[in-house]
Amino acid sequence: MAWLLVVVAGVLETGFAVCLKLSHGFTRLWPTVAFCVFALGSFGLLTLALRKLDVGPAYAVWTGIGATGTAIYGMLFLGDVVSTLKLVSISLVIVGIVGLQLSGSAH
Repeated sequence: MAWLLVVVAGVLETGFAVCLKLSHGFTRLWPTVAFCVFALGSFGLLTLALRKLDVGPAYAVWTGIGATGTAIYGMLFLGDVVSTLKLVSISLVIVGIVGLQLSGSAH
């Protein structure tokens, strides 16, 4: 259950990163509100998960999901540049997330 919280928190991290971009420096109301909601949800779920998990692997998985999700969202919907190196790097982050989860806490 704790790992599920980390995964959902990572997806919410993607949401707050995208909303941060869309808020244009907190000058747009609704993306700013969405940023706050996603950030509070993400940090809240991560905090709950850390009651059961080791901080290193859980934090790395959380940030990895957020970074990967944000990069993919940016390429698909925000016009970010797509390159072979970027795709390979995202793949390596995903491999790292899986490896950390497999080697993480036994709790």
